[in-house]
Amino acid sequence: MWGLFKKKTPPTVAELVESPSIAAPAPTVEIPATQPAAVALPAVVEEKKGWLDKLKSGLTATRNKLGLNVLFAGKLDEDTLEQLEAQLLMADCGMPATQHLLDDLRKRWKAAGGTGDPRAMLVDALTDLLMPLEQPFAVAKEAPEALNALPVPFVIMIAGVNGAGKTTSIGKLAKYLQGQGASVLLAAGDTFRAAAREQLAIWGERNNVTVIQQAGGDPAAVMFDAVAAGKARGTDVVMCDTAGRLPTQLNLMEELKKAKRVIGKAMNGAPHEVLLVLDGTTGQNAIAQVKSFDDALGLTGLVMTKLDGSAKGGVICAIAKERPIALRFIGVGEGIDDLRPFVAREFAEALV
Repeated sequence: MWGLFKKKTPPTVAELVESPSIAAPAPTVEIPATQPAAVALPAVVEEKKGWLDKLKSGLTATRNKLGLNVLFAGKLDEDTLEQLEAQLLMADCGMPATQHLLDDLRKRWKAAGGTGDPRAMLVDALTDLLMPLEQPFAVAKEAPEALNALPVPFVIMIAGVNGAGKTTSIGKLAKYLQGQGASVLLAAGDTFRAAAREQLAIWGERNNVTVIQQAGGDPAAVMFDAVAAGKARGTDVVMCDTAGRLPTQLNLMEELKKAKRVIGKAMNGAPHEVLLVLDGTTGQNAIAQVKSFDDALGLTGLVMTKLDGSAKGGVICAIAKERPIALRFIGVGEGIDDLRPFVAREFAEALV
């Protein structure tokens, strides 16, 4: 499907690097794909039922925290709603989202004349709350007219705090995009963390994807080189890894802003997506991360990882109410195919 792109003759890397507004980057090391880029990996597609079972299993911790089997044994009266309020707060839904869900349930129960299935009503209420987060990823759209409208390369910048699963998510996302028929190039922009480049290189080998990297130096220069290489080769997607950082580390947040500006120098309009990877086990702290990174970078999407562990998936409800940025992907496992697009009703049904 990606072959439907109408690609223009790209400029050479030399022409891009000669830009007077950017100093010439340090020499980079290119780790080639283990096979030619044109060779597409066979798609490994799980049955939808298998994914839903995995999602439901991954959200067991949250579902047990809610305790809905006991809670909804009787009518949806005020005592039940009061208990549900406590359970939602313990599941990291946050007060704004919790109050919204309770008010919605009251309206649905009253509209049904005080009868019906409270569990089904909660699923509907959760789905409505989460729907603003369900937005298709641009490079995953299957309509030919949508693909033809995308720039080449489509540049994705990926940020996150230390340990959120950022580099691993990049590897999984590369596999997903290849399944969509896209050619992918990776930029190892995390030049600070020990073994970060090596980790990304391993994911590149698994996916037969080329990785552009430097030994130390300026992360922005690596991203500049990668975007330039992507333009020269007509690569469909360039993904730029960045060093993990806390939003309170103001100097590192400024470095992140600089990297985004440099990517824009390499290609007008880039990055086209700015994703924040969130660790699902961090609870309400995820809200603070979303707000800080969004204020600094202007996020276009989120990736939520580690929902299969001790995570309380209710934090997604809090995000939907307090900072509704598109949740592009969720992860409920360590496998390379365990990162999937977020679907509101699927998540609500698995949660309840």
